[in-house]
Amino acid sequence: MLLDYDRIDPELRPALDSFPGFEINRENVLQVREMMDGMRVEPEVEVLSDKTSISTPDGNLDIYIFRKNDRPNQPAVLWIHGGGYIMGSADDVRAKVFAHDCDCTVFSVDYRMAPEHPFPAGPEDCYAALSWLMNNDDDLGIDSSKVVLGGASAGAGMAAGVALMNRDRENFPLTLQLLLYPMIDNLHATGSGEITNHAVWNLPTSVNAWEMYLDGTPDLDASPYAAATRARDLSGLPATYICVGTEDLFRDEDIDYARRVSEAGVPCELAVFPGMYHAGESFVPNAAVSQRMNQSILSALTHALS
Repeated sequence: MLLDYDRIDPELRPALDSFPGFEINRENVLQVREMMDGMRVEPEVEVLSDKTSISTPDGNLDIYIFRKNDRPNQPAVLWIHGGGYIMGSADDVRAKVFAHDCDCTVFSVDYRMAPEHPFPAGPEDCYAALSWLMNNDDDLGIDSSKVVLGGASAGAGMAAGVALMNRDRENFPLTLQLLLYPMIDNLHATGSGEITNHAVWNLPTSVNAWEMYLDGTPDLDASPYAAATRARDLSGLPATYICVGTEDLFRDEDIDYARRVSEAGVPCELAVFPGMYHAGESFVPNAAVSQRMNQSILSALTHALS
């Protein structure tokens, strides 16, 4: 099944002329990483930036720290960058925007990525960062009663897995899991998952990324800490915000996850944006639908941190 490009919001279409989408596999993943590093754009906000390293059972882990000012007892966000589990940077634009616009401290985790470090390396790194953050709140100048766990795309998928991991381990109190178009179904066994040529992030690339992340194809036997859709019990999770576009490969898996989270008794807000493809709000931030999406995200985060 092919995507009908007429369904894409007209303001978002021109960007696809210069960036039609990824074609990623094990052979070219390093080259794609280099290409994406060259396309980085700095945000038009000023924040205080720092980087620290913590010790984990698997070695040292770098964490970027962004904040608008040095006021004490700030609310905090543990942020997990996107990139299909195989690329991306913790020196993340959205992390800096959140720190500035929500006047909070954002801890962005430089987790290990596949294929060099397949699951469970990334989630274990992020959980170690969460444990460090919660156990050192005074030294870090944060309020551990106001901590959000969030991410975008694969970062949101990893955040969903870490939220399940946290529930099953130390169960640190989280005010929200902020999931921006999360990548959570290794099978893409949905209606939107049958479309092969989605803009930006298409089905063949996503299947390849999952294979690299899971170091194989466990299908239904994938760990729910890797693919949250595989979780049978979604009770006991923090309040949840999920957003996705109607023209995103992940649309139906995200909508279904929101339904299941709600049915498990977890407060859940779902925002679906018409004509939006994967990460379109970042490619064309001035489009009307992008502004609505970004405002929805900031409103959910601001409310959780207040």
